[in-house]
Amino acid sequence: MIPINLNADLGESFGAWRMGDDAALLQVINSANIACGFHAGDPVVMRETVRLALANGVSLGAHPSFPDLQGFGRRAMQLSPRELEATVLYQVGALQAMAAAEGGRVTHVKPHGALSNMACADDTMAATVAKAVRALDRELILLAPAHSALERAGEAAGLRVCREVFADRTYQDDGQLTPRSQPGSVLHAAQECVDHVLRMLEAGGIVTAQGRLLPTPIHSICVHGDGPDAVASAQLIRVALQGAGYQLATLPDLP
Repeated sequence: MIPINLNADLGESFGAWRMGDDAALLQVINSANIACGFHAGDPVVMRETVRLALANGVSLGAHPSFPDLQGFGRRAMQLSPRELEATVLYQVGALQAMAAAEGGRVTHVKPHGALSNMACADDTMAATVAKAVRALDRELILLAPAHSALERAGEAAGLRVCREVFADRTYQDDGQLTPRSQPGSVLHAAQECVDHVLRMLEAGGIVTAQGRLLPTPIHSICVHGDGPDAVASAQLIRVALQGAGYQLATLPDLP
């Protein structure tokens, strides 16, 4: 059995506004990337998501973003390295407090949205994010998109890096995600997501929309928790992975 991880972005409700079915997803995935209040989530949602994740044996990850609540963290922002480092520290630290209050521990960090996309292409931003994670806890895992500057920066900082691919997003030939503004950037049907994941695992790397192979280890598969088909996709992907000889594990339990 080959160990692999299934992760999802959760805790993205805010006040009376609900997003996604976290309770259902937490019965399927192995690791949760929990919003820290800057693109979604609030203190109550953060703590409840932590509690529910721990009850399901799901490992905890912080999902920091740009301070962009109205734009769901998907708008590009220009922060100085000093601002960016403090922004990441602030958010991860908040989730660490919630985890400690529930008897748990944050074990990974995964940047969200525009922050992730920009850090995947910008070496300076990537280094700043990695520096912030290392400053908090050198044992934290950096969950980074495969073939990215963020992946390289994490390794350069001496962090343990787990490389992820997205079940519901297509890729360009440079390894970056296809911008959401372009047709075909997001896969919606559950079977489409399964086929996309298995194609990459069988090929041993990212398979771009143009058919190019970018070889890379793949440690984790991400299913976005805010889509209407997220639960169905996650369930189908889990079954397909097990059928293909993979053993599902939390990020800390991966070899």
